[in-house]
Amino acid sequence: MQRPVSSLPLSPSVKVKLLNAGFQILNDVAAVTALNLSREAGLSQREALEVLQAVRKEGGADGGGGGAPLTALDLLQKEEELRSIVTFSSQLDSMLGGGLPVGKTTEVCGAPGVGKTQLCLQLAVDVQVPACFGGLGGQAVFIDTEGSFVVQRVVDIATAAVRHCSMLADDADQRDAMTTFNVDNILSNIFLVRCHDYVELLAEVYLLPDFLSAHPQVRLLVIDSVAFPFRQLFDELSQRTRLLNGLAQQLISMATKHNMAVVLTNQMTTRLRGGHSQLVPALGESWGHAPTLRLLLRWAGSQRQATIFKSPHHMEATVSYQITSDGFRDIDQSEQQPSKRPRTLPDQSAACSSKQMQLTG
Repeated sequence: MQRPVSSLPLSPSVKVKLLNAGFQILNDVAAVTALNLSREAGLSQREALEVLQAVRKEGGADGGGGGAPLTALDLLQKEEELRSIVTFSSQLDSMLGGGLPVGKTTEVCGAPGVGKTQLCLQLAVDVQVPACFGGLGGQAVFIDTEGSFVVQRVVDIATAAVRHCSMLADDADQRDAMTTFNVDNILSNIFLVRCHDYVELLAEVYLLPDFLSAHPQVRLLVIDSVAFPFRQLFDELSQRTRLLNGLAQQLISMATKHNMAVVLTNQMTTRLRGGHSQLVPALGESWGHAPTLRLLLRWAGSQRQATIFKSPHHMEATVSYQITSDGFRDIDQSEQQPSKRPRTLPDQSAACSSKQMQLTG
């Protein structure tokens, strides 16, 4: 990226500050964090984030130049190399084709108390399931914007996962893996970040690529929730939309480049349509195009249900689930009413290893 900084679509005052601080070409700016850029160039944090966003946009989604185009076969082989994170709900995993997809962004929407955070905590544990059990053996970054991360709840979920895997261990590799797959190690492999407003959230997300490069085992990024910091302190919706678009592009880039699943939770809001009010995901319709997959968690009477209502791979489908002391789980088949619609693709869960299917059984 040898282009001059003056070519960026920024205000003249920001360009002058960058040039006066010694930032001449795009590579000079791309090499620093938002916080350091703010300090060194005398920019506000918002201006620094906008500069970095412009640099990444001009330099390409991967932060560099072009490159040879991929063929469809290349993409297929890359997709097959990526794996999914199981949820310990066999019905939800089956609906998703094996679990939450790695390398893509998934948004989990729902009203308070329906289980969004519980699913995120479950995934932060499940991403660490050893590969010999059909898991990823990875690590997780959990960005908490609402103060909803409860470590004791993680301990409960981790204890149940360890107990479940220990019951499945039937060969030397699995028994050896259980020596390190324990509650203490699970907790040490969840990196927690607390953000109190949208400025802190944006700063953390733009700092993450350096952290991910130093921690290549991270296979899951959770932001719980993405909506909370963006639903306050904004007089201009256009500014919020612009920042959200930049955030979405950064998350998509990280998911692809670092081969990890990005899971975002979103709140619900009331909108009038046809003279009637209905609950819809917050942050507006433009934000709805950002995630690859959208899951809606909702109440159906006394049951909790999960619905796919945006996916490039599946038609809309619904399954029931429950939150137990052990975590996110199926409900008894005898209690569940059939509610699943036909899918466009064959059930991809058949392609999962038998050990991965055991995990969610």
